[in-house]
Amino acid sequence: MLKWFVVVILIVVLSGVIQPGAAQRLRLGQLPGDIAFRFRGKAYHFPFTSTVLLSLLAWFILRAI
Repeated sequence: MLKWFVVVILIVVLSGVIQPGAAQRLRLGQLPGDIAFRFRGKAYHFPFTSTVLLSLLAWFILRAI
């Protein structure tokens, strides 16, 4: 149990470090279906398509393991 907890924490930390650079290269958050707008000087982002794409990718990886 402790090993899985450590692995999950490492994956979360590594994805947090890698995500900003990968998001720019893969245009995550800017795909068709992702909504971004400004309202009263604040920017709001709703990355629906990116979320579905990343969820499917995670599902395929977990199924392969």
